[in-house]
Amino acid sequence: MISASAPGKLYIAGEYAVVEPGHPAILVAVDQFITVSLERTMDMGTIQSTQYGNLPVTWKRENDRLVLDKRENPFHYILAAIEVTESYVKSFGKELSFYHLSVDSELDSSNGRKYGLGSSAAVTVATVKGVLRFYGLQNESNETIFKLAALAHLSVKSNGSCGDVAASVFGGWLAFTTFDRKWVLQQQQALSVREVIELEWPHLSFKQLTPPAEMRLLIGWTGSPASTSHLVDEVTSKRTQDTLAYDEFLAASSACVQEMIRGFEQGDIKKIQEEIRHNRVLLKKMSQTTGVVIETPALTHLCKLAEDFNGAAKSSGAGGGDCGIVIFDRKDGVLSLITAWEEQGITNLPLHVYVKNN
Repeated sequence: MISASAPGKLYIAGEYAVVEPGHPAILVAVDQFITVSLERTMDMGTIQSTQYGNLPVTWKRENDRLVLDKRENPFHYILAAIEVTESYVKSFGKELSFYHLSVDSELDSSNGRKYGLGSSAAVTVATVKGVLRFYGLQNESNETIFKLAALAHLSVKSNGSCGDVAASVFGGWLAFTTFDRKWVLQQQQALSVREVIELEWPHLSFKQLTPPAEMRLLIGWTGSPASTSHLVDEVTSKRTQDTLAYDEFLAASSACVQEMIRGFEQGDIKKIQEEIRHNRVLLKKMSQTTGVVIETPALTHLCKLAEDFNGAAKSSGAGGGDCGIVIFDRKDGVLSLITAWEEQGITNLPLHVYVKNN
């Protein structure tokens, strides 16, 4: 049996602006994982997930394309990852075969509610890595794995930046800018998957960051899951009503995140905290401009409590619920904040930063 895992993620800063090519965000990978396992079979394959009641979906092949026995299935990202990765695998002269693929996730609560840790990205990355290993391609680069997973996301019409994909691939703290998706889609019209992977994608960048030794990250969950794709769609539709305000937001967000990156490079926690607060202000202003609720009352309360205990706090990701993050200088206030959160029904997620052993 072949297994591969990928971690969940959280956005630290740069949300919404990061969907535009070249505009940076900072993310962190967390030590909760999705694991994909593959076991060779003969004439039919299956996909099974603990997230969906363990009922397997069966599949066959027609001219090397996957064909499901059921029209309705919850496995779009897994199937897309298999198809893209197998197209890449075939370019090495590998013969395709069947397998049972099972998925085990730590990224949701015990009752199945989502924490907002990027399960779609993690399952895509884990599937790409698992399929590569299944066919004996063990040494593909992080960038190749990212691009395969990104192509899978594009094929299911994902509207995100793929920053969550990058965090799942690279681990640790990561500065990221997304690629020009129109350019990539154009290349796909004329080139094979392998040829597209081997190109340099415009605006795509990854930079791993080293946090200051005394910096602490705390994660609070409001208990209200949000739909990233729905919120991004809303902002995208509203931004055309005031393009000047949107352009100002993009420029201000980029400047803020670049300053935060300098804070990491200089080991300056105060600068990082200052830009966390600045980014929160920018997101709230953009929310007011578009009418899209990013910082819910629960997230506002989470942030206020954090600031009361000397933490710099903001919503994480698309907002609308899910998680907030807090940056502390050392451990001052951490335990007091956790207690205050618990009294207000906010859950401290006991997560740590996951750093890959390369």
